Amino acid sequence: MSAIWHGTPSLDMAKQIHVATAVAHLGIEFVGFGDDWLSARMPVDDRTVQPTRVLHGGASVLLAETVGSMAAALTVDLNRYVTLGQEINANHLRPVTQGWVTGTARPVHLGRRSQVWGIEIRDEADKLTCISRITMAIVEKPEA
Repeated sequence: MSAIWHGTPSLDMAKQIHVATAVAHLGIEFVGFGDDWLSARMPVDDRTVQPTRVLHGGASVLLAETVGSMAAALTVDLNRYVTLGQEINANHLRPVTQGWVTGTARPVHLGRRSQVWGIEIRDEADKLTCISRITMAIVEKPEA
């Protein structure tokens, strides 16, 4: 399988565009990519847990949307298109109380006008903690 990316993905670029956003505030870091996947990790700490000290489901969804949206953006010419989230769902499978979780996005469908990405979130023991799916719209940039 050939790489799905438009150009070569840059983890530095992914970090730079998320400065001063929720992504940076929660400590999410892009950590790797392959021909058809992108990964980011998030700490399980005071920023991301609920009062019971378990990883907040909303934080997991934010990680899933972050890595799925970034992956979608990296497959298109960003001079011509924007990618917009249309729908996301998540199933929380097991609690996490410490360490890091890593979300990995892989394409389910890469169409001309829409994409669907599956995101698996795993703990440091490589146990599946959340499974998510995001649908992205591919929209031409408006004229300036």
